[in-house]
Amino acid sequence: MDLTANSKDSIELRVASRNTQNNGDTLFSVSDFSGGNYHSSRDDTTLRRLGKRPLLNRSFGFMSSLGLSCSVLLSWEGILVTSVPTFLSGGSGGVVWAFLIGWVGITSVYASVAELASVAPTAGGQYHWVAMMAPDSCANFLSYLTAWMTTLAWQAIAITTSYSVATIIQGIVVLAEPSYVAIPWHTVLIMWAAAVFSVLVNSTTGRVLAKFEGLVLILHLTGFFGVLVPLVYFAPHNTPADVFTTFTNNGGWSTQGLAFLVGVPTVASTMTGADCAVHMSEEVRSANVVVPQALLYTIFINGALGFAMVIALLFCISDVPAAVAAADTMFYPFLQIFESAVKSTPGACIMAGVVLVLAVASCISTYASASRMMWSFARDKGLPFDKHLVKLNQNTLPVYAIMSTMGTTVLVSLIVLGSSVVLSALLSLLLAAIYSSYLLACGLLLYHRVTGGFHPYVPGIDEDPIHSGRLYWGPWKLPEPFGTINNAFACVYTAFILFWSFWPQDNHPSPADLNWSVVVYGSVLVFSIVWYVVRARHYFKGPIKEV
Repeated sequence: MDLTANSKDSIELRVASRNTQNNGDTLFSVSDFSGGNYHSSRDDTTLRRLGKRPLLNRSFGFMSSLGLSCSVLLSWEGILVTSVPTFLSGGSGGVVWAFLIGWVGITSVYASVAELASVAPTAGGQYHWVAMMAPDSCANFLSYLTAWMTTLAWQAIAITTSYSVATIIQGIVVLAEPSYVAIPWHTVLIMWAAAVFSVLVNSTTGRVLAKFEGLVLILHLTGFFGVLVPLVYFAPHNTPADVFTTFTNNGGWSTQGLAFLVGVPTVASTMTGADCAVHMSEEVRSANVVVPQALLYTIFINGALGFAMVIALLFCISDVPAAVAAADTMFYPFLQIFESAVKSTPGACIMAGVVLVLAVASCISTYASASRMMWSFARDKGLPFDKHLVKLNQNTLPVYAIMSTMGTTVLVSLIVLGSSVVLSALLSLLLAAIYSSYLLACGLLLYHRVTGGFHPYVPGIDEDPIHSGRLYWGPWKLPEPFGTINNAFACVYTAFILFWSFWPQDNHPSPADLNWSVVVYGSVLVFSIVWYVVRARHYFKGPIKEV
């Protein structure tokens, strides 16, 4: 098999020919149906149709996939961090309505992503789908850009979660012992500890990780009430008018509407990352149905929890200046809000401890998804040292990709020793990069949708080679015309968030407050294009057809 072929046949949208059976690469075997592995066998057949060998154990079901997505999203936990900056710039009303816009918008996006995940449930996710749907003339190029953006975005998420764990720990220590000073090298060491712990859990077995994610789902739901109930019960409450109708323009923008719009991406970012389930698709049973369901249930559950926490937090903020000042000493204003609400430092530490435990769980889940994305890109010869990154251990886990994710975190974390502002500037790539991948995939899906590029779902298509070369819907699909309307809205929303994600919170920001994402994103984009033209076009031919 020529892996360097330039034709679209190298893209993984071909149905595996029955001729592969003559080469010993059979679609089914007796062992596939033993021990209740029928669904796994069908999943493996789907993967072979897409050109990939099934190498990973399918240990994840619906609940564990849902737990994985919920733990990565951390909606109600994340809103504790992101709501205060938006509150300061746009007011409490800005936070509420920004969250609602973000919830509706990201639900639309993930509904389209869920449809694509049902069509082609592979670890590559967005770049695989782009390769499937893009014109032959630019499929490899667009797939390469999407792969790099998605890979870097997930590495940035892994670094961000490690940094969050470290700073939450230091913030709790400052809350309990105000004489403690958060020293940068302490932050770095804690980040390393979080990374090592995540690697250890991810390097056990897929079954252990799946059970862990199921436990995280329970903690995510019970922890929400463990924080919400004391916060609402003990804290004095603001009026509904203060919460829902108060808008401010502290950023010095020319209009109130502009002040609101620049704050939307910050709040909306708390609902980003549910596509982690997509990158775990090759370890999920009945992936073309379970992954779409997990995506949508994650958005509904986390959206409801996040919105409830937004309302509770805004009703319970009593001392805004003290909360703002806490950001300089404790990293996060919500720690001061907890203490002010319950009038007890130990009580506030316990509430913050719940958030910390879930942040650690999120770090573990993020490492799982980031490593699978890296492993998939390396499998298609898109990364340096791909021959090593694709190796699996005896438990069929991509341990080298997991270790490489840790190595990236360790190296980038050293920036904290110089300036955390620089680290924040680098990590600002996250939102723009991942939304770029959503926009390209959803845009191509919309094009094929309105031009009739997708054929109706055919049960058993994975076993029938006569459909080779065509795009077929998966078993999970939105009914028409709602599907097309939703798809179009998803494209508009991703473009909207992508545009406003480059804007700073203040009209005249200092270098420390400047939004560097446009610089970082632009640099990565230009470098990727130049590298593709100079080198990558000679060896990256899109998702490689292995079978």
